[in-house]
This record gives sequence, C-alpha cells and structure tokens, in this order.
Amino acid sequence: MPNDNEVNRSLKRSVTAHDVAKVAGVSQSAVSRHFTPGASVSEKTRKKIIEASEQLGYRPNLIARSLITKKSTLIGIVLPLNTNPYYQSILEELSKELSSHGYRILLFTNETGHNSDLLMEEILHYPLAGLILIAVNLSSHLADECKQNHLPIVMMTRKTESKEISSVTGNNILGVKKIVDFLLAGEHQNFAYIAGENNSSTNRDRENTYFSYLAHHGISNVQKAIGNYTYENARQATYELLSLTTQPDAIFCANDHMALCALEVARNEFSLQPGKDISIVGFDDNYLAAWESFQLTTFSQPSKQMALQAIKILLEQIQNENTLPKHIIVEGELIIRQSAKTPIYQYKSIL
Repeated sequence: MPNDNEVNRSLKRSVTAHDVAKVAGVSQSAVSRHFTPGASVSEKTRKKIIEASEQLGYRPNLIARSLITKKSTLIGIVLPLNTNPYYQSILEELSKELSSHGYRILLFTNETGHNSDLLMEEILHYPLAGLILIAVNLSSHLADECKQNHLPIVMMTRKTESKEISSVTGNNILGVKKIVDFLLAGEHQNFAYIAGENNSSTNRDRENTYFSYLAHHGISNVQKAIGNYTYENARQATYELLSLTTQPDAIFCANDHMALCALEVARNEFSLQPGKDISIVGFDDNYLAAWESFQLTTFSQPSKQMALQAIKILLEQIQNENTLPKHIIVEGELIIRQSAKTPIYQYKSIL
C-alpha cells in the first residue's frame, strides 16, 4: 500500500486550477491569468491565489494548458551533444531572452555527426510554439513537414537547402577572407585546414572560401585533415598535419573548439610555440578563446546578436505564420591574439 508521502504527492499532482479557484474564492479564469506571463490580475486576487496554491501544492501543467488553449509557451532548442562552449553561450542568451517574452525552453540534444531526422520526428509530437536549431542539419523533407505542421523554425549557425526555413549565421565568407589576409601578412608558407563535418553548410562555406581565396593569391598546395567539430578528431587531425614532412606553419580550424585542441597538441606533443613557430586560428570567439592559456586569434560570431535575431524572427513567425522566411548574416570581427604570428608588415585587410 502507498505510504502517506506517496498519497500526498499523488494528491498534489491531481490538484487543478478549479481547486485553487474554489479555495481562493476567485474565478478559474483569474487563476489562469495569474499563471500567464503579462496577464492582468489585481494584487488582492493575486495574493489569494498564491496562498491557495501554496496550501494545495498546485503547479500549473503547461503542456495540458497548451492542449486546451491551443497556445504553447514552450520553445524547442536543438543542439549537438558535445562540449563546444560556443553553443553554451548561445543557449544562455536564448534562454534569457525567451524568458523575457514569457517563453520557456525544452532542450533536445543530437549526437554530433548523427542524422537529425529521427530526432525531428520525435520533436513534432511535442506541443511547441517554435523551434530553434543550433548547428544541426535539417533535411528538406523534414523542413516541409514542419511547415505543414505549422511549426516555426529558425536555424542558427547553419542553413538548409529549403528556402522555407529561416536562418541566422555569422559572416563565414568575409571572416575567412580576413583570416587569410592576416595570415598572408605574416608571410606564412605552408597552410593547412582542419575541417568540421562535411555535411555542415558552415564548414562548406569556410572550407571553400579558405581554399579558393588562397588559390586566388597563388597558393594551391594546402593540407587538410578532418576534425568533425570534436575534440578527439581534432586532436588526431592536428597530429597528422604536424607529422607531415613539410609541417604547416599556419593552421586554420573551422571553429574555436578544434583550434583550442590544436593549440594543445602543438605545444604539448610537438613543442611548438603558437604565435612564434606556428599560427593557429579559429572561428567563433567562444569564451575560452580569450583565456590566458589560449589567447586564440579568431573571427567572432557574436552569440548575443545572433540569439536576438533568431528570437525576433521566430516570434514574428509565431504571431503570423504567413511571415516570409529570413536569412540573416550577423557581422563579426577578426580578433587578433597571441596564437598567431605578428604580421611582418602592418596588417590591414583589403576587404
């Protein structure tokens, strides 16, 4: 038989807004307004509802409410299941800003490199007001299905082939060109690239620009290794590059997460001094990049500005499902620190 504590917990779970209204001596709609962000309730009524809720142990069931009202205050956030600190910064900004608009987040994770379609199929069963994908791919098939289900979606740091899905990205092309200009100013001779996931639009933009812009400057013999945006793969990729007969003196990594790993390998396994013996550059400017241990030269993707843009687009789509998709590019800047050589001549980007 259940003990007293189990019975009490069961009773608390079964308490409804109707019970609270009865004990407080107010209408059920007043209870609903009290638990709705931004709704108007008099202080006298609010006090009665709070006292009754505490007495009964009442907590509103947001999912049940969304099924009744056909309105949800839950925003789904999907991000890769890895340790990239840049995603943590974006998540913090999204959570803080969405909260100010009366929304809460429901977090989903997808293992790096795994097909996200199965996860997306599951997500469609949840009563979400909208969905934000951080560095996660979305097939055209699933994009169309989300549209048919009237689920607003915004992709962050990546794009999809579907023109119907809004996106917010950093300026990959301009950023990589500025990185190349900077490295050329340092008179490097042997260039290398540590790539992210092959199916990532972000990696494709950065890789294609890096190789084509170097070729434009007459440099075509560029080494490449695959890091797949993970610590383990980036470590192996750096080891492979630095073990070559002709060792690269400039390595551009598709993101900071891999660049920080490359710095460790260069120092600890090859006794190289970044900024003197070799230049290592990343992309994102995550919060670890400025740490004294790393001092990573990188191109920034401002997480706060990107989060604000993504939420603005999503809220517009929630309020009006006929809102046209938008593709926003958030400008960043080259941040020069100590992981790269000081240019021989004064660096000034021509872009």
